[in-house]
Amino acid sequence: MGTELFSERLWPSVGVWLLIPLVAGISVVAFTPIGVTVGIAVGLLVGVALIAIAVYTTPEVAVRDGELLAGRARVPVGLLGEVTVARREDARIQRGPALDARAFLLIRGWVDPLVRVELRDPQDPTPYWLVSTRRPEELAQAIDAARAPR
Repeated sequence: MGTELFSERLWPSVGVWLLIPLVAGISVVAFTPIGVTVGIAVGLLVGVALIAIAVYTTPEVAVRDGELLAGRARVPVGLLGEVTVARREDARIQRGPALDARAFLLIRGWVDPLVRVELRDPQDPTPYWLVSTRRPEELAQAIDAARAPR
């Protein structure tokens, strides 16, 4: 592994994690008429499956080896333009009324702040990336540091 300037996993919120046992419990109740053992088995299976899905689908945001990574997408920092931080109302506007349909999005509803990173690649029609992050200022600084000449 090379130089890593920033790394964050966008784990689900506490509310999402609390829903998992609730859904598993509902599964137990729904299948108990077939048999108590079946209900418990289905409830456990549903709970484990939901935990696995939550873990597997949690994306990473990173600045590593001269690239910005957002989930499976990556772009060299040399192709990045202006980086802006948005929180609360500004973030809502960026995700909604001001959104360009061509933009790349890695946004999570349980993470309010985001960064908007302009792209300067004439071969790519994507005008910018919107990336959720709980530490937007740190991500912006890491992108700027990665672009700085060494």
